[in-house]
Amino acid sequence: MSFKPDTAMIMAAGLGLRMRPLTLTTPEPLIKVAGKALIDYGFDKLNAANVRRIVVNKHYLPDQIEAWAKARHVITSDESDEVLETGGGITRALPLLGERPFYVLNSDCFWTENGVPALQRLADTWDDSKMDCLLLLCDPKQTTGFGGGTDFVIAPDGKLMRQKENGFIYIGAYIVHPRLFVDAPKGKFSMNVLWSKAIEAGRLFGLAHNGHWYDVGTPAGIPAAEARMAQG
Repeated sequence: MSFKPDTAMIMAAGLGLRMRPLTLTTPEPLIKVAGKALIDYGFDKLNAANVRRIVVNKHYLPDQIEAWAKARHVITSDESDEVLETGGGITRALPLLGERPFYVLNSDCFWTENGVPALQRLADTWDDSKMDCLLLLCDPKQTTGFGGGTDFVIAPDGKLMRQKENGFIYIGAYIVHPRLFVDAPKGKFSMNVLWSKAIEAGRLFGLAHNGHWYDVGTPAGIPAAEARMAQG
């Protein structure tokens, strides 16, 4: 049954160490690619998907993230006291996110798409009776700036298993149900902990992206992304 999340979290609390020296004065989500802040690529897609409640976490240079959020009527989740990583950051923000499934987007990468938008495809694929989390994945051949191994392989029924080669890569977007965070670790932890839990339960699923993904994790990644975007 089709479900459309009306709430989302944008992950924006990272230190951006690989993006130095640009991030010495600017948080990575606010670094511009093709004249647009990285975080605005995801924010605009959420707006296009009619997501009206957006939460962004802040830790590094939090005043700049707060100013960005205030200008766009986005709620902030404060992590200025400690780095909580992806899982810990979402866990802290859960009271702001409600009891229904919500989108999560990374703010250090973005994608282009062909046909039906990726967020709509995630929502259309979501099956609450089977899934605790549904990840957007991409064929490494359809990426710019990525140079690592793969993360998952997608089974015929859509379930995911980890696979370091000849698989798909996670590209920073998913739908997750708050129930996945029941009994989650306290404090700092990665979402990989909960994804492993969902794999064991047969409730982690994936969806192959139908466009191109840009991994802009270093200063050199900016001109590479801009050159690829200029090609259309």
